[in-house]
Amino acid sequence: MEASSCSMTPADSSESPSRPPSGGDISAMVLQLCKAGGDMLRLQVLRVLSRDAYSVQELCQILDVRQSGMSHHLKILAAAGLVARRREGNSLFYRRNWQAETAALRELHTAVLNAAEQLRLDAGQQQRLAEGVAERAERSRAFFAEHAGEFGEQQEQMVAFGVYGPSAAEMLRAAQPGGGELAIEIGPGEGAFLAELAPRYRQVIALDNSEAMLAKAQAYVAGQSLDNVRCLLGDSRSAALPSATADCVVANMVLHHVPSPADIFRDAQRLLRPGGVFCVAELCPHDQNWAREACGDLWLGIAPEELNEWATGSGLEEGPSVYLAQLNGFRVQVRQFLKSDG
Repeated sequence: MEASSCSMTPADSSESPSRPPSGGDISAMVLQLCKAGGDMLRLQVLRVLSRDAYSVQELCQILDVRQSGMSHHLKILAAAGLVARRREGNSLFYRRNWQAETAALRELHTAVLNAAEQLRLDAGQQQRLAEGVAERAERSRAFFAEHAGEFGEQQEQMVAFGVYGPSAAEMLRAAQPGGGELAIEIGPGEGAFLAELAPRYRQVIALDNSEAMLAKAQAYVAGQSLDNVRCLLGDSRSAALPSATADCVVANMVLHHVPSPADIFRDAQRLLRPGGVFCVAELCPHDQNWAREACGDLWLGIAPEELNEWATGSGLEEGPSVYLAQLNGFRVQVRQFLKSDG
């Protein structure tokens, strides 16, 4: 498969070379932003969306609002450029949009989002938010508990490890030529990438919250005699993981399976030592809805700009990126995000 290097900034994030908005246009945009930020419920919506993308129905459940009212508020937030929409199968999901429509509005746009970030949801809202995330997580766990034996075959229908694995390994070797002390792989699948990590890091932790999938990784580790690999049952928040010590954290084809991908970025930042690297191989957005049932996907790919926003929000910097040529209706992005030495 052909690979092409890409710039660090997505094409749609650069400022437009067209003429700047007129004074009237700016005034209208300012009014839209002020209107959008001048309502407590709309600020609560932005607070919920600071975690991840949610559908209208999920937002209604979390904030205990009728769908007609929620749709009205989302329309105002979208008109102000504070939220963006994406279609996942038959549902529309909303996420917070950090990118202002024009540089002249950047400070006001950011101020509204930062104000929402400071809000505390009440106990009921927090509980319903946690229940929604837990429900997503349970769907994922149930799928892998039932289909772990078929996982490799199902993945082959989408993107085989041989497609993205070599690119991910090459980029990691370039970032850390001498390897290091500790590597953590979140969701190692059947274990193939552990064979890349084990010879180059003194200790490797293979982390999975599915017992069935972790058993497959353990079998691979034993079969390959990877004696420095420890398989750990849990997720990226596990207290058994050492903070600020990992040279690299790896998440290959994991984020579209987890209920809150943004949390993985925050956890990776916590686990990495200064100068460490978070390595991600992930599907770009696609319309292959069958992947939900066949492969247990919670998300139909993830947009590069969403990864960038989650990285920035967790204190990581964008590093090198490669986008692989499309195959079977899927395109893979291989990304690196860096923890500052400072």
